[in-house]
Amino acid sequence: MKKEFIEAMNRRYACKEFDIERRITDEDFNFIMEAGRLSPSSFGFEPWQFLVITDPKMKEEVTEFSWGGRDRATGASHFVVALTRKGEMKHDSEYLNNFMRGVQKLPEEVIEMKTNFFRDFQEKDFNLLENERTLSDWAGKQSYIAMGNMLTAGAIAGVDSCPIEGFHKEKTEKILAEKFDIDMERFALSYMIAFGYAKDPENKFPKTRRGMEDVVRYL
Repeated sequence: MKKEFIEAMNRRYACKEFDIERRITDEDFNFIMEAGRLSPSSFGFEPWQFLVITDPKMKEEVTEFSWGGRDRATGASHFVVALTRKGEMKHDSEYLNNFMRGVQKLPEEVIEMKTNFFRDFQEKDFNLLENERTLSDWAGKQSYIAMGNMLTAGAIAGVDSCPIEGFHKEKTEKILAEKFDIDMERFALSYMIAFGYAKDPENKFPKTRRGMEDVVRYL
């Protein structure tokens, strides 16, 4: 299992051109999204929301202001847009209170204790409440954990992928609000991912990474 995992990591790369005729099976794509759903997050609060787009017209609309995403989206089998909750990640939000009760199934005394601890973490340890952008950026970092897991799950399933940040954020968020009916007062756009199969699997650059001795330091 360990060998197969590392082999999948070595195979994974940012696919630039997808085979428009090939579709990912429901089983494989559900496996990818399950890896995202089960991903860890700070305090277990899951600040992410994933939009899965398969309709060709909608792919074009959401990548109108993406200099890195249009070609990837139109060829990909599935296109994921990752949103992150903004103000709802504040320690005293109704969303988090409902989340601790309905999802985490915590008793009231534990909710109170966890809320106080989370408040101190946000106010003192990480200084996340100085402005809305600071809190939103912190929450966005959590969603990138899910992205890494989805990319790796795709590689394990033999599915190619391309993570995308090449877009005009403000203009794309406006499209999400106007054409996709997403409440962008609650959400921020974090990234996009194209999933599918490479049009030319052999035409890719070899993976380059720094050596272990340059990355890891034992103390």
